[in-house]
Amino acid sequence: MIRQPAVAGRFYPSHPRELTREIDSFAALQPGSAKIRARGCVAPHAGYMYSGHVAGAVYARMELPRRFIILGPRHFPQGLPLAILSEGAWRTPLGDAPVDVELAAQLGHACPLLREDAVAHASEHSLEVQLPFLQRLAGDFRFVPVALGTDRFGALEEVGRAVAAVVKNAGEPVLIVASSDMNHYESDDVTRAKDRKAIERILALDARGLYDVVRRESISMCGYGPTVALLTAVHALGPTEAEVVRYATSGDITGDRDSVVGYAGIVLRAV
Repeated sequence: MIRQPAVAGRFYPSHPRELTREIDSFAALQPGSAKIRARGCVAPHAGYMYSGHVAGAVYARMELPRRFIILGPRHFPQGLPLAILSEGAWRTPLGDAPVDVELAAQLGHACPLLREDAVAHASEHSLEVQLPFLQRLAGDFRFVPVALGTDRFGALEEVGRAVAAVVKNAGEPVLIVASSDMNHYESDDVTRAKDRKAIERILALDARGLYDVVRRESISMCGYGPTVALLTAVHALGPTEAEVVRYATSGDITGDRDSVVGYAGIVLRAV
């Protein structure tokens, strides 16, 4: 099965040459920065014109392996709330990105809550927009797509524990990507203040703390569920430190400070 692109030409360029040029400009490594070995990362998923520079900075900061588990929020009500795809490939203008059949089967076995469901993935952009970065920067890779539409902490924790188990047993590096934008559609000042509270919990590797602060402070971080699962996983994988690579809001691009979306690029490195 080939999963066709849902947002090419809207969230990112549909022409391969233009898309490649954009990614190369976003992912230029900062002078003096060395690539680090990471367990996972948080990367935004808005249109590239708004958040591509943040996502590019994250991927440029890391040594990229050949296997990935990408956890994204399910923005739309269609499909199951914990959805995995275990075969086929996802098409982008840069070619087809194959699903890691072996790793997906192991993850599905380790977490029975995850169910095979193409409907939840068909129109979802949160995973799709990560793939061109990986195609350009990681080259020949495989990935496991997981869309999370649940807000139950116990379920998110179970996904995270299962991710950790399959990563431990993989025999080679696997990078866990949590796809998330931060606070939505409030003023720049309010968004930055709210995002700071969520980012503090991520930097503390505090899955429960992130879950609680997002709900208590009404932070509209769309991928907090995937990030909770990521933090749960890295906690089980061993000593980890978190680093903010780049933070921005859409106001930095548009100049509109009245209603913005926040974007955080965070790397979780093994220590």
